[in-house]
Amino acid sequence: MVLITGGLASGKTKYAASRFGCTITDGASCNFDEIWDAECISHYHQLVERMLAAALDPLEITTRLCSKNPDAVILMTEIGCGIVPIEKNERIRREMCGRCGCILAEQSDEVIRMICGIPQLLKGGASR
Repeated sequence: MVLITGGLASGKTKYAASRFGCTITDGASCNFDEIWDAECISHYHQLVERMLAAALDPLEITTRLCSKNPDAVILMTEIGCGIVPIEKNERIRREMCGRCGCILAEQSDEVIRMICGIPQLLKGGASR
C-alpha cells in the first residue's frame, strides 16, 4: 500500500497518475464496495466523511481495506491542521480522518507527503 497525503490541491492526484498510472476511484462519490479492489482511491478523507454519515465505522473499514487491498494507492488530504472546529460533528470527522490516516500510514510500505507538487518521502522506498 502507498499513502499519498498533503494539503488541498498539493499535487497528489497528478503525482499518483504519473508515477503509478493507475485507475483512480473517487472516494467522494464511489460505491463503498468499490474500494476493496480499487487500484487508487482519491479523496479518502471524504470517503471517511461518507462512512460516518452512513453510520459505518471508518476505523474498522480502513483496517479491513489494508488487509483486503494491500496494493492500493490511497490519496488523502490532510485536514488536521489549523483551528479546531467548534461543532462536535466536525471535530469527530476530523479526528476519524486523522485516525484512519494513521492506520493507512502504519500499514503502507510507502508514505509520501506532497508539498507544492513536490513529493516528500516520509516512509519507505524512493519517491520519484
